[in-house]
Order: sequence, then C-alpha cells, then structure tokens
Amino acid sequence: MRRTAVFVILVTSTTVLGCASHKAGGPGTPAVAAVDSSNANQLTDAEKAAGWQLLFDGVSTKGWRGYKKPTFPERGWHAVDGTLKHDKNEPGYKPGDIITEEQFDNFELVLEFKLTPRGNSGIKYLVDEALVPTSNSAHAFEFQILDDDLHPDATKGKDGNRKCGGLYDLIAPPADKSVRPIGEWNQARLLVDGPNTEHWLNGKKTVSYVRSSAEMKSLIGASKFKEIAGFGEGNKGHILLQDHNDEIAFRNIKIRRLPAKLSAN
Repeated sequence: MRRTAVFVILVTSTTVLGCASHKAGGPGTPAVAAVDSSNANQLTDAEKAAGWQLLFDGVSTKGWRGYKKPTFPERGWHAVDGTLKHDKNEPGYKPGDIITEEQFDNFELVLEFKLTPRGNSGIKYLVDEALVPTSNSAHAFEFQILDDDLHPDATKGKDGNRKCGGLYDLIAPPADKSVRPIGEWNQARLLVDGPNTEHWLNGKKTVSYVRSSAEMKSLIGASKFKEIAGFGEGNKGHILLQDHNDEIAFRNIKIRRLPAKLSAN
C-alpha cells in the first residue's frame, strides 16, 4: 500500500490520509495545499463564510458518542495532541465505533487521517442505528481506509473494491489514486449531494455513484450487504469513524451542509 500525502481542503474538497501505500508518491473543488499542522482543527474566515463547521475541536470529544451508546467510550478512543485517536485494541476489549451526535443528509465532509502499518478503518456515512437492531456494527456506505500493501482485506472482495479510497465491498478506487505512505497524513473528502455521492482522496476523485440507481442496487445485491433489508436506502444519518482494532488518528474533521437536491444530475 502506498502512503498517502496530506492535503488541506480549503472549502469544498476533502483529502484522505491513511490509505496510502508504502511507496512514495467535483465540482466546486478548491485548490489543495500542503497540510499545516499549526492550523489543525481550525476554520479560516473563508470556510466559516462558506458554512463549514468543525466536527472535532482538537481538544475534546464533544459532538461524538459511541455507536448505539449514549456516551463516548471510556477508553480506546480519545482526544490527544490535536487528534481524535483510536488506540490499538487491548485483548478482550473493543470500544466500538463512534458517531456524530448530529445527523446529516446533503453535505460535504473533509478530514485527515493517519494509519499505522497493516491498519484498517473507515468512514461510514448516512448511518442509521435502527437499520439492523441486533447488530453492534453499523451497516452503511463506507469510505475504506486501509493499508493496501499489508492488510489482507485488500485482496478480498471483488476487483479491489476493499482498497483504500473505495466504496467498501461495492466500488474499487482507481489504480492511479493519489495516496501517501502509511504513517503520513492523508486527506479524505466525501460529497453527498442528493443521491449523487463522491469519494476523494488527496484531491483526486476515487468513486462516483448515484445511491438510488439500478446500478447501485445491482452492486449491493452482489455484495456482503445483500441480505440487509433497506441497506443504502436512507438519505440521512450519522457520520461514523470505525473501530477496526487498529490504531488510527483523525484531525481537521469539518463538514458543511448543502442545499437539498431532489434528483440526480
């Protein structure tokens, strides 16, 4: 897996960090600049004017809670050194995924992540806690974060659809995606504009699909989600950061709501 580069999105673009390999190297998307750690978890005046809001203030877990839980995990997840970090799980203990207290429908999300070797995580969106009442794991669309080089999941699924930057188990990212090495910051962008949905990694689009399309229904029917009634049909839900046992850090988590759109482009 290549290690991904970190980029900062000024207004509308999101860069993903952490899906990179171990090698070097939409509409309204702004210019992408190198990440400035000194300004992490802050909004510029231009971003504030454009409607962006921080989902992580850099010092607390305010605005987040455990999936299907009323509070934030007591350990395993914490705010440290300007990051929202998940530690490698202790034997016999799993803190679980965390979700935003707020729900979102039409939005643009940008964040940065830093993954460790052989790591696995993800950003799930439009999460509905009631979709599978008996499960402690969320079943939702997922921006995959993975060490493509060392984690075995990269070779599973179909045609690379479990690799970093892709739509997990549904759509593979392009082979020439822009990623930075594991251990470096990367930036992810998620665009949910009505049914039109996009993944961006370090300023480059990796996935584009229409959630309500016949094509997507066909993909779901051939995936691990085929037996989950209602999968992919919700238009509003939580943002989720995944506990997949491995260490990962997130920062510069920001979102802006978009005007409602009634039909696909």
